[in-house]
Amino acid sequence: MRDDDLTFVELVQRDLRDVRWAEPAELRARGRRRSRRTAAVATAVAALLVASATTVVAGGRSGGPTDTVVTGAGAGSPTSAPVASPAPSGRAEIPEAVLLEPRDLTLKTGARLGDVGLLEPVRVDGQLESCAHQQGIYLQSTVSRYSRSRVLLRPVAEASDGVPPVLSQDVYRVDPPWGMGLFGDIDRMVQVCPTWRTSSLLTLTGRTVSAETEHRWEPAVTGFAGDQSVMLRHVTGQARDRSGGKAVGPAASIDVTLVIRVGDLVTVIVPGPGTIEDRVDGSGPGLSYAQLESLGRVAARRLCGAANPGC
Repeated sequence: MRDDDLTFVELVQRDLRDVRWAEPAELRARGRRRSRRTAAVATAVAALLVASATTVVAGGRSGGPTDTVVTGAGAGSPTSAPVASPAPSGRAEIPEAVLLEPRDLTLKTGARLGDVGLLEPVRVDGQLESCAHQQGIYLQSTVSRYSRSRVLLRPVAEASDGVPPVLSQDVYRVDPPWGMGLFGDIDRMVQVCPTWRTSSLLTLTGRTVSAETEHRWEPAVTGFAGDQSVMLRHVTGQARDRSGGKAVGPAASIDVTLVIRVGDLVTVIVPGPGTIEDRVDGSGPGLSYAQLESLGRVAARRLCGAANPGC
């Protein structure tokens, strides 16, 4: 039957049959990333309001991020507004081939989720950034020209709502001076935040408890892949009741973040909880630090073909 023999409604019904509807997990992942973008924009707007009244800019590295010292602002003040990288040269978009694949891991994985973005701020560890802000260190965010992300979910038998993925990876294309300066920023944040305590309210057996949690950061390994690399180890202690010191809430945990730069590409890789063997109470099943270093080198090789300059 020719198209001109069909009614408008029949044409619409036929076209709808060819539409691919996203899976629920994919929709949730898109929603989470959209929320991160919205939060980043809100932070930038709030920071501009604060900066217009109280910001003094201290000398920083040429062509890269600049330290911003804020006076008269309390702990937890917003970061300075993100600044986009200069105009790109050479390769621009980030191909999907730069991302890690399930075959690169010794762990079993399930479905893959992905996304692309423009002008995304480079995020390494939100809690570490918050600690640095509380210590008076305000680092100008590096904004990428392009970004691409991938999330490797757990196998179907293990997956459910609220269960964290096996691994997440973000790749950002930034101007090289900003990419190089990012590692100096990480080093400064770790130096001022070897230990950080946060307060929260926990509800236990029907009563509200004021609790305190200790966080610790250290560079577990550096220089293991690409032009620059660091593996951040973050220990989150078990929360303790501030009135009596009794341990409350979830058990202590360790997480690791890999940050690797090759040319103008920076990747941030975060293994999911329970996927590394390092445990507060000893070793468990999962990736060793040697395996994480090897994974970082695989990621660096993937970046080579799309980086400016190439490898």
